[in-house]
Amino acid sequence: MRPHQQPLIGITGFETAYPKPPHAPLYATGQRYVRAIEDAGGLPVILSPGLSNDTLLAMFERLDGLLLSGGGDIDPTIYGEEPHPTIWGLDMNRDRAELAMAQWAAQTEKPLLCICRGTQVLNVALGGSLVQDIETMQPKALRHMYDQEVTPREEATHSVTVDTDSLLGELIHSTSAQVNSWHHQAIKRIAADLKVVATAPDGIVEAIEIPGHRFALGVQWHPEWLYDRQPEMARLFNGLIAAAETE
Repeated sequence: MRPHQQPLIGITGFETAYPKPPHAPLYATGQRYVRAIEDAGGLPVILSPGLSNDTLLAMFERLDGLLLSGGGDIDPTIYGEEPHPTIWGLDMNRDRAELAMAQWAAQTEKPLLCICRGTQVLNVALGGSLVQDIETMQPKALRHMYDQEVTPREEATHSVTVDTDSLLGELIHSTSAQVNSWHHQAIKRIAADLKVVATAPDGIVEAIEIPGHRFALGVQWHPEWLYDRQPEMARLFNGLIAAAETE
């Protein structure tokens, strides 16, 4: 990145359709991701999952940082399992695009922040696997998926314990945090190149990172809904931007 220039941060998008006729196909991402990156001082750009790998790589090389956003489930056949009945939102293009970019970011040390699905993408991209449905496969676990009509997205639903010897610990300046929870899946087998740096009280993995990487952090919660009221969550985005400014 050229000196004194705001870092360009790619935010992964998804395929959807305009909700009224003619239901035209669209590419989109959550507005809160865009706002969080802008408020942290970055220049957000939405990345289409429909791009070819060659075009994606050309885009990736121009980015100063990358945010893998939340969304539907990853096709479990990618990590060698048959789909559970609760699987939803499968998108082969998105899986292909995000898994590739996660691997590129790991290899090149491109600053990387992964949120919810994005954290799961990073784990699968580097060889890990997932609990396909927490409620049915780990019935003793806490509730991790909430109904947004009853529980606002910006409401904290449980605590996490944070490893002090970690990038996450340095960013939030604490051994614990209160987080919101909107995931029915979780990390099962952690990839060899990743480290677990936060867990919920039930042992569910809540944050991961790549040790030694300049900035490669994944959180299972949604800090984009918390950053404007919890300073420690704002520091996740600030940290990404600071790392991207040296890209």
